[in-house]
Amino acid sequence: MEPIIAIVLALIGYALGSAKLINQGNEALVERLGRYHRKLGSGLNFIVPLVDQIVMEDTIREQFLDIKPQNVITRDNIYLEVDAVLFWRIRDMVKSFYEIDDLQGSLTQIATTTLREIIAQNTVEQTNVSRAEMDTAILNQLNQTTENWGVEMIRLDIQSITPPESVRKSMEEERAAEIKKRALAFEAEGERDAAIKRADGTKTSMQIISEALRSHPESREILRYLVAQDYVVASQRLGESNNAKIVFLDPSKTNEVYNQLIADSITQDGNGRNSENGNV
Repeated sequence: MEPIIAIVLALIGYALGSAKLINQGNEALVERLGRYHRKLGSGLNFIVPLVDQIVMEDTIREQFLDIKPQNVITRDNIYLEVDAVLFWRIRDMVKSFYEIDDLQGSLTQIATTTLREIIAQNTVEQTNVSRAEMDTAILNQLNQTTENWGVEMIRLDIQSITPPESVRKSMEEERAAEIKKRALAFEAEGERDAAIKRADGTKTSMQIISEALRSHPESREILRYLVAQDYVVASQRLGESNNAKIVFLDPSKTNEVYNQLIADSITQDGNGRNSENGNV
């Protein structure tokens, strides 16, 4: 009876020693007599006790690597402090264990070196406006190396780029000047459009007045009155100005001036119409 009990206990111990439970999202590597044998997936697995040995169990889920603030010098010789986060995942557990020693430390070193190298190729302005392009360039360069380690670099987020205080003030002043420049350009464009519209309105008014004078010569007296009224208003405005110089018109020549203005408006409109008729 005792031998049977011993055999049963031995079988139970063998079963317990050979059964290995791997959690979901993890993988494990098995070596047999010191050489790589196979890879265990998630769930219940069995190995040969004393012959097989699990040498590694790690997650294949996405992980992150926090790159501490680094002092980097740009192409235009400005020192920046750069902080970033790198997301990565093990794609080949065998390579990640046998091809590189201290995977986490190696990833930290190569990520830091590549980050400095890419930023050093850009100016301060480029680092602020081209973060997406820099992220892509850093990832591509990292993946060329980490592919041999069975690791995929998924995403790089540059959290902050901090220039010196003097550079920050200079950049703020430059942005303020650019905003002011655009505002002045919009204002000048608006004034130009308004001047064009006023000129078009004046031209149209002159054409209407000229047409009315040709059709109704008796309207000249009305025009004289309107011109005189405008002259009086303009003189009042000049008088209210502190720096204005008032120019008086000889009353004896007022009618001559008004007649000349009317004749000029009629002549100009008539010439314009004659040229249009000639072109037709």
